[in-house]
Amino acid sequence: MPVTRPRAAVLGHPISHSKSPALHRAAYALLGVDMDYGAFDLTEEQLPEFADRVRTEPGWRGFSVTMPLKAAFVPLMDRVEGLAAQLGALNTVVVSEGPDGVALSGHNTDVAGITEAFRQAGLDRVVDPVVIGAGNTALAAVAALQRLGAARIEFLVRNASRAGEAAALAERFGLAVTVTPLAGAARRLASADAVVSTLPPHAADGVAEELARCAPAHDGARQVLLDVAYDPWPSRLASAWEARGGTVLHGLEMLVYQAVEQIVLFTGREDARSRDVIDVMCDSVGIPRRAA
Repeated sequence: MPVTRPRAAVLGHPISHSKSPALHRAAYALLGVDMDYGAFDLTEEQLPEFADRVRTEPGWRGFSVTMPLKAAFVPLMDRVEGLAAQLGALNTVVVSEGPDGVALSGHNTDVAGITEAFRQAGLDRVVDPVVIGAGNTALAAVAALQRLGAARIEFLVRNASRAGEAAALAERFGLAVTVTPLAGAARRLASADAVVSTLPPHAADGVAEELARCAPAHDGARQVLLDVAYDPWPSRLASAWEARGGTVLHGLEMLVYQAVEQIVLFTGREDARSRDVIDVMCDSVGIPRRAA
């Protein structure tokens, strides 16, 4: 009987723009792992049927999960691990065989992706962070910034009524919380030491224009922006930030580091975290390698 080739995939809607196939395939090639990695365009309505199908098809090792499925997948899991349970959102599903059959477990590696992106940029501790947006990626940003030492956090949002879940999570993590309208908040951005923008492409263009008119900080403090919207790049927000002398992290950097942790979960290969693997993953999506 032929052996089924191990396989994994990224799930979301839309999915044609996803960089996950390039990242994973580059890593598996360097590691010598025989793994097919594809992509499925799925809506929330299609997800339960797909999860049932996975339980009957051999070879699945796991899934990378993107919008709009990060919260919708949670109730379909046999178990939800660690940060995914705390956040109520996952970005990774591990498929495993157990005595009772196939089991699906949910994980969140977005937190590791954000944390490591900041650390690789030399920012090991944050004091005055801001998160733009309050969706599922903002939840991961809260956990990451708390890991980096934040005691407080400010959310800049387009609609304050939709910030409740993110604000409540931050409070559960012991952070002091402020929620501020995004419009007119450029001066607040200009004073932050760490900013994570979780908005989709162009959604922060207005505040970027405001930021461009703000005077640069003169106290010499390092200011780092991670903009998760990576297409088109640079975003207007990234350009305005860099023009003021700040450090900009490409959204794909977060994607690299969260993918590394997915690969460890799918394969058990701890050496996926090596510099060589990270370098080929950066090469695969056209972003600069980080200095050793």
